Order: sequence, then C-alpha cells, then structure tokens
Amino acid sequence: MKSTPTGSTSARLAYAVKPLSWPKLLVPAFFGQALGFATTGTFSWPGLVVGALYVVTHLLMVVLLNDYADRKVDAIKREMFAREGSPKTIPDGILSERAVLALGIAALAACGAVAFFSERLLGRPGLFALGVGGIAIFLAYSFPPLRLNYRGGGELLEAFGVGYFLPAFEALLQGGTVEAIRSPLYVGTVFFAASSAVASGLSDERSDVRGGKRTVVTVFGNARARAAILALAFAGALAWAAAAPASGLHPALALAVIALVAPNLARLPKLARGAVTDAFAAQAALKDELHRVIWRGTALLGVALVAQRLYESSRP
Repeated sequence: MKSTPTGSTSARLAYAVKPLSWPKLLVPAFFGQALGFATTGTFSWPGLVVGALYVVTHLLMVVLLNDYADRKVDAIKREMFAREGSPKTIPDGILSERAVLALGIAALAACGAVAFFSERLLGRPGLFALGVGGIAIFLAYSFPPLRLNYRGGGELLEAFGVGYFLPAFEALLQGGTVEAIRSPLYVGTVFFAASSAVASGLSDERSDVRGGKRTVVTVFGNARARAAILALAFAGALAWAAAAPASGLHPALALAVIALVAPNLARLPKLARGAVTDAFAAQAALKDELHRVIWRGTALLGVALVAQRLYESSRP
C-alpha cells in the first residue's frame, strides 16, 4: 500500500478529494461545453463559469459522499488486503467519518445551488432538471432507500450520470438550445462511461462480495465483467462513428478521433486477459489504458466539434 498522507490538514484534504480521478468528470464536462458551443457558434462566458462551478462541486460531492457511503466496505478491503491499493480516506484515518460527511453535504448543497440558480440566471429552461438529475443519480447510487451500487444497477446509473446528464447539463449551459442535449454522440459517451463503471469494480471483487455489494463483477464474475468492459468500450467507438452524420460532425473528423485512440483500444484485450481476480497491478493497467481511450477520445471529440464550428463560421 502507498504511504498514508499525514501532516497538515490541507495535505490530507488534498488527498481525500482524489484529484487524479477528476478527469472522469472534467473531460465529459469539457465535451458538453464543446458540444454546446458547436450547436450555436456563440461562446458564453457565464455558461463556462457556471459549468466550472457545477462540475467542481459535483466532483467534491461524489468523491466525499461516496467515501462516506462505502466506509464499511472500504474497511473490509483494508482488512483483507492490508498492503494493496491506495490509502482509504476513512479507514486509514486521513479524515474522520464526521468530517467527510460534513464536507460532502456542503458540496452537495453547493452543487444543488448552482443547478437551481443557473436556470434563473441564464434563462435556459431544463438546466435545473438536468443538474438535479445528475445529483439524484448519484444519491440513488450511493444512499438509501435505493442504494443501487449495493443492490445492483450502480454501473447503469454511473453510465447515464457521467455519460449523459453531466455533459448534457454543460452543453445546455453553453449552447442554450434543445439540440445541445439531443446529440446522438451521447450514445458513445454512455457506452464508455458504462465500460469505466464496470472496470472500477474489478479490484473490489472479493471485498464487495463480503460487503454485500451487487456489482457486475460480483454478480456475473470477473471473466464476464472483463468481456463487458471490452464490448462497451468498442461499442462506444462504433457509436461515435455511426452518430457523426446525424450529429452534424463530419464523419472524417469522427474517424480521425477514433484512429487516434485506436492503438489504446487495441491494447485493451491483451491487458484484460491478465486482469483476473486479485491481480491488482494488471487490473490497474487495464483501467489506466481504458481511461486513456475514454478521456483522450472524449476530449479530442470535443476539440473536433469546436474546430469544425470555427471553420464553418470563418467561411464567407
């Protein structure tokens, strides 16, 4: 296990908010902003600022409250694998249970406030529903009465929360049109988010079984979960290619994006073969490569949308 952060409160807080995981939400947020701009060709500074506030408060809410919700199963994993994985915020004493809950509730309140006031300040109907929808999905994922991350269906919630609700909220903020939330490109981002959600459960398989969590890995087994990760990732790339004409993105640009991440996609099957139960290093390697596919591909797709719109706007 990596060394547990000690020392100043700020250092422990910095670790607890897990900045290395932030691209999981920052990249879809950027994609949404890019898609919103591409629908109108008009850039909105207020839309960008409010979007940044929403995604940062949403990130803090998810990271902190998820650690609180998973504190018991995290303690089980630490007991089972004392020397494996990164330090756990609550079981390893980085922050107290009470502090994590208080900070998480504060982030939740801030995120809800951004969603509430964004629609009123920017005058864009639907913002509040999308913003609160993203929050509701997280609460249904982690907390009673639904707590679907434990009962089954958590990966599906994460797929729609990360793959649709977050980027659609950002797109509506920036673009202000219904077209921004109807793009068929979201099908690909949902597939990719689902692949990432399944992959995140690989390293927790045995501790999740002991903790009573019903995930794709614990219900269907490691081998089928690895197959699902690959199928969903390749489906995401194919969905982007198929959706390009209907989305207004030139097919050549979509294919260029896919070509740029194709080497990473091609490495996934080999990495997946080694990511068996308790093979933590191999599982981490698979997840790292999958994240390169998703984050690089999604960011490049956003850049392609913006570039095409700027080119079209520059033509006489």
